[in-house]
Amino acid sequence: MDQTRINERIRAPKVRVVEDDGNHQLGVLPTAQALRIAKERGLDLVEVAPNADPPVCKIVNYGKYKYIQEKHKKEAHKHQKGGKVKEMKFRIGIDPHDYLIKITHAEDFLAEGHKVRIQLQFRGRQMAHQELGHLLAKKIKADLLTMGHVDQDPRMAGRNINMQLSPLPERQRQRKFKTHLKGVTEHKDIVHHEEGHDPREDKHDEHDDHHDDHHGDAAHAEPADAAPPAQAETAPVQAEAPPPPAAE
Repeated sequence: MDQTRINERIRAPKVRVVEDDGNHQLGVLPTAQALRIAKERGLDLVEVAPNADPPVCKIVNYGKYKYIQEKHKKEAHKHQKGGKVKEMKFRIGIDPHDYLIKITHAEDFLAEGHKVRIQLQFRGRQMAHQELGHLLAKKIKADLLTMGHVDQDPRMAGRNINMQLSPLPERQRQRKFKTHLKGVTEHKDIVHHEEGHDPREDKHDEHDDHHDDHHGDAAHAEPADAAPPAQAETAPVQAEAPPPPAAE
């Protein structure tokens, strides 16, 4: 409920009157006189600083004043919502289609004003080829150059390479990738099952997972051309011929 005091709801006997532009004052006036001036102009007397002594009032159009106040609140809330750190994980040797999906999500996060933490993951013998990870980090950095700047350069941490980017000022951002790609979730379609959960952060490398599963199944499968175990053939039993008749 709106608690702002306007016109006859102002209780103080005297008020400091400020013009709508905020730069000119009419001084301290009896509340009744200030209200009469406002009415003569077809405007409202609005209490903007009730705790001051005497309270400060503005002569304004109250409807317009409330609209501007609400607009400022929404903008402030929008800035407060931004600034989260979103995490994106890439595997070394990621499939090009999965890379396109993930880099588009990273661009989405930067477009929404979030920071993005990139984690490049080595598996197994890939640790012997760390230069591949640094090449991938360089590619990601170049692809996101028009949306963000690097806060933390790529560095090794265990079996991972970590890097962090912050969004450029909104007017300087230029998207390189679009969200119409197959497999990319539109931000407006995202359902947050838990507070703070964003399904774009835990998108798997579908091609790599499929390849791993297929490889694992193949390792345990029997050869396709393996012959079934041989079964001993049983020869049919033939009746013995009767002995020849004895000679007389």
